[in-house]
Amino acid sequence: MKIILANRYLYPDESATSRMTSSLAFALARKGFDVHGLASRQFHNDRARHLPARQMTNGITIHRLATSGFGRDRLWGRALDYLTFHLCAVLWVLWHARPGDICVVCTDPPLLSVSLALPLRLKRARMVNWLHDLFPEVALELSVVKRGRAGRAALALRDWSLRRAVCNVAPIEQMARFLERRGIPAERLAVVHHWSDGAAIRPIPRQANPLRRDWKLGDTFVVGYSGNFGRAHEFDTILGAAARLKNRDDIRFLFIGGGHKRAAIEAEIRAQGLDNVILKPLQPRELLAETLGLADVHLVSLLPPLEPFVIPSKFYGILAAGRPTLFVGDLEGEIGVVLQQYRCGHAVAIGDSETLARHILDLRDSPQRLSEMATSARRLFDTDYTEDRGCREWIELLSRFLPSAASDAASREASAAIPAAERSRP
Repeated sequence: MKIILANRYLYPDESATSRMTSSLAFALARKGFDVHGLASRQFHNDRARHLPARQMTNGITIHRLATSGFGRDRLWGRALDYLTFHLCAVLWVLWHARPGDICVVCTDPPLLSVSLALPLRLKRARMVNWLHDLFPEVALELSVVKRGRAGRAALALRDWSLRRAVCNVAPIEQMARFLERRGIPAERLAVVHHWSDGAAIRPIPRQANPLRRDWKLGDTFVVGYSGNFGRAHEFDTILGAAARLKNRDDIRFLFIGGGHKRAAIEAEIRAQGLDNVILKPLQPRELLAETLGLADVHLVSLLPPLEPFVIPSKFYGILAAGRPTLFVGDLEGEIGVVLQQYRCGHAVAIGDSETLARHILDLRDSPQRLSEMATSARRLFDTDYTEDRGCREWIELLSRFLPSAASDAASREASAAIPAAERSRP
């Protein structure tokens, strides 16, 4: 019996879903499971680099499918990459899956559960869906897919595939309840929060961070954005705050990453003459602690209509780095509520650049408040969002679907690893 994790990108790729899925795969391998990854041969941000067709790493076997590699620049190219991955994944499952296997199906490419539901059933393997985000809802809200027959068909097929799974794992409660309202049985829904690596990402004192020296930031108060400049995120509010603070020589905005909206952001920075905004490309994984620790406060944004469907995974790395978060989006959404409840940041509405700028000034001028929020951020991470806790919950969940002997052993091991106080919690 083997556990298969299907996601378009896996280690050593550094995309958000790759890091999460690879983290779980390695944790399962450390517990002695026979773990296989199913991925493409490309990197998410570099079409020129390719990976071997088969690779053993950290105890897992990664099977890399020979898909097309047009990349993320154009929708038609991305659609072909999706389609070829779907086809190759179906063929791989029909050839390699065995009765009793568990296949954890992720949401990159979208609707992969639709393609794999019948092949896995035919092979008498079990499907567990890991819903990093929800498609086609995201595509519909962003008008990538039109609301019409095609959209309704995609929704119906997606819901059909979720009902065929033994379990569907959402990263937030809002998503799980949304799916329950769509008719997915509650007993086939579970919530396991995303996480980050709290050992690799730890709070770094400002004066001990070498990037402050290398990037000539000195004692400047740094407002950071790190990650994907994607369609789901909103930047006008952030750039509006930067414009209001452009005459403050002691404050700099630092954007690290790339994506669909980066070119438009660069154009707007030039148009407004925002010399207080610094742009850097995506940095290597081994510098993640330094890049996250470089900012005194981090920015996260999400368009409000996407709240039940997406959770920005960068938030957990920010908590691990012990930095406050300024969230631009729905004040009553997942991150907005967490920031208010645990006092580790602030949330502002889309378009409210004035309030965002005011929060930045307040934190710049109130070192004690900044320090208290930073401490609260790391405390929250250690309590709720560690890699160990997330993987334990996953192992406990998957153990329910293993053959009885292996299930009992895995359950005992997972239970022994969880403190008694957590096991007694409802």
